[in-house]
Amino acid sequence: ARSFADIGDIVRGRDPFYGNPQEKDQRKKLDENLKKYFQQIHKEVTKTSDKNGKLKTRYNGDKNNDFFQLREDWWYANRQEVWKAITCDVKSGSQYFRQTCGDDSGTLSHANHKCRCQKKDGTNETDQVPTYFDYVPQYL
Repeated sequence: ARSFADIGDIVRGRDPFYGNPQEKDQRKKLDENLKKYFQQIHKEVTKTSDKNGKLKTRYNGDKNNDFFQLREDWWYANRQEVWKAITCDVKSGSQYFRQTCGDDSGTLSHANHKCRCQKKDGTNETDQVPTYFDYVPQYL
């Protein structure tokens, strides 16, 4: 994956970049493994019960058992945790960090705390994936 957005595309089963022939086999294997994991999640989530009736309808499946809706919902619910896991051991001197976060005075600062922007008052408003990780690599 070249960016955080690519990871999201791979998890959701929507990766449009197939790469070179050697990578194609790796990606196919990865996608098959993800299908197995989401099949297990699907089985657990859609067990027959009154409260799971809506989930069973929502995740009814697709003809190839790709579990696209479940994968989409899982990514939406867990992308922050995935981001935290990826950046948990990033060193603050990394060249990957650049000016992105603004403070109340309008000046730029570095996202230097595990690649997260944080406000001085400690709120989590800015504890999110910096937007440049979503679109810049696609234009390079």
